[in-house]
Amino acid sequence: MKKRIAFLASDAQMAQDARDRLIKTYGNAAPRDADVVVALGGDGFMLRTVKNLQHLDTPVYGMNRGTIGFLMNTYHEDDLLARLADAQEEVINPLAMRAMDQSGKLHQALAINEVSLLRAGPQAARLKISVDGRERMAELMCDGALLSTPAGSTAYNYSAHGPILPIGADVLALTPIAAFRPRRWRGALLPKIAKVRFDVLDADKRPVMADADSVSFPDIDWVEISSEPSIKHRILFDPGHGLEERLISEQFT
Repeated sequence: MKKRIAFLASDAQMAQDARDRLIKTYGNAAPRDADVVVALGGDGFMLRTVKNLQHLDTPVYGMNRGTIGFLMNTYHEDDLLARLADAQEEVINPLAMRAMDQSGKLHQALAINEVSLLRAGPQAARLKISVDGRERMAELMCDGALLSTPAGSTAYNYSAHGPILPIGADVLALTPIAAFRPRRWRGALLPKIAKVRFDVLDADKRPVMADADSVSFPDIDWVEISSEPSIKHRILFDPGHGLEERLISEQFT
């Protein structure tokens, strides 16, 4: 039976043009009626798409029409049905973030890649780190810190010299960003079920923002982060080009 496909595209003209051509060839279904969603853009658009469609439990197949495409497949138009039939599925659990700002407002967001805390002023941030309710570091002076999933470990985490994690690993990477004290601390690997809390010390003088996959909240007082196993993002990849292969290849480039 022919798959019902919903084509979604970023605002980039290249992505919009590709969507128009694909719809003429394959038709177009509403996302709620589709067997598969094809996302045209870069990684940022892919992240937004899977989050927006998580209530549908529909797999998403990305084709790269952006500048970065770690989560995307190569763009081809003529063999799409065969590629969708052969595609391999990866299931990713996001991180759930709860962040309290200094006015007492609670913010919540999900992150497939990472949750990061970043200094928002000229002075280094001062953070206290607790894991599962136990204080693990009384003070980290830094430009920031992040907690990354395996899927996001080659993104911001890798740029901050954090480890690349195998996609099936039940661990999270806690990585400092430009740590000043303790200067030689390189971070930690934590169980996927760990609950991590950052408390911002001296927040008035050293403001900090929280960011969950580019969704940002300023003037943060504390942040709590945990994996959310009840939410499952279904992402499709061409055979031999899944996340596991991409994560391994990234370490040999």
